[in-house]
Amino acid sequence: MTIDADVVIVGGGPAGMATALFLIDLGINVVLLERSDKPHADPRAATYHPPTLEMLEKSGVTAELHQRGLIARHWQLRDRQTGLIAEFDLAVLGDDTRYPYRLQCEQHKLVEMMQRRVTQSAHCRVLHGTDVEAITQDDAGVIVRGRTLSGECVIRCCWLVGADGGRSVVRKSQGIAFEGFTWAERFLVITTDFDFATQGYAFSSYTMDPIEWVATFKIPADRPSGLWRCVFPTRPEENETDLLDHTRAADRLAALSSATRGSKIVHTNLYAVHQRVAKTYRRNRVVLVGDAAHVNNPLGGMGLNFGLHDAYELAPRLAALIRGEADASTLDVYDRRRRSVAESVLQAQTIANKKLLEEKDPMVRAQRQQELRETAADPVRAKGYLLRTSMIEGLRSAAHIR
Repeated sequence: MTIDADVVIVGGGPAGMATALFLIDLGINVVLLERSDKPHADPRAATYHPPTLEMLEKSGVTAELHQRGLIARHWQLRDRQTGLIAEFDLAVLGDDTRYPYRLQCEQHKLVEMMQRRVTQSAHCRVLHGTDVEAITQDDAGVIVRGRTLSGECVIRCCWLVGADGGRSVVRKSQGIAFEGFTWAERFLVITTDFDFATQGYAFSSYTMDPIEWVATFKIPADRPSGLWRCVFPTRPEENETDLLDHTRAADRLAALSSATRGSKIVHTNLYAVHQRVAKTYRRNRVVLVGDAAHVNNPLGGMGLNFGLHDAYELAPRLAALIRGEADASTLDVYDRRRRSVAESVLQAQTIANKKLLEEKDPMVRAQRQQELRETAADPVRAKGYLLRTSMIEGLRSAAHIR
């Protein structure tokens, strides 16, 4: 089977589907290759920041996210021993965005929403169950060789987008380094039906502790009462089987709040956490988006959003190239903008978020907590802080990069 396309996208996760969604809106013919033959539904990201909601608005995805998700206007920083430190109200961003809040809805639902729209378009063909085996390029285009259940497929395209995750075959095929590090501890996600709002938690909360910090947030989970996900650090020596055990998970929750006793553990998940950025987002006719270009810890809910922002920046540049309205240097601007903000905002902020939660020096911790209280209490300082943590400031800064 041989196929021709303007653009081939490898990877059908959020960044890949978003790239396809934005490209078909511009009339560009796309073939999307996804390795899995069925949707992913395991616990992953679930937070959408204001700029992301604006970017998805035209497609109708934002409206559907509102129908199926939860609005989180407030988010909190807490201390495990003393309780609430500061609560931030994103309503102060009302002059800066049409969506002055976070919206929470599971990642796999977003992918389904985008895929439904993409597959309805005559401009896109989605091939599930396709493993990419080789990628070659020359001045004329890119050739992708893959394998499906029915045999080999060969796809010729003008441009290739790698959206195939942190272990990206596309990135590796181009010899692009993935610079950074891996945290020693893994993160444990415990999903429960216990309602943390009864204990004063906002729908999105981060709890500081020098031994075991916690991030808690509510997801809709297709049930009226929703579910809560709790993210804990683990010690490197802890056994995976023990960590994933539901009885032990219940004990971990009870140590956070005894009120959780008797609640149901719905799911546990354990994963390694990385902070890495690709050395370049472009190698001639091959470009990277999403986790193929950058990975980070989930504290602050930025990774998923950042990949969608990559797609939003890249799609019109590829469209202009294909239409003959721009030359390939437009992709160099994409690289400079997105890689710059990945290093200065995404990596810096998520690393800072983790260090804040796990601060061990009691004097430093007390000082940071007082600063947070004062920031939340001052509308001007709170707005500046929220412009940064809601990803608006980073996008504004990147827009000036040429």
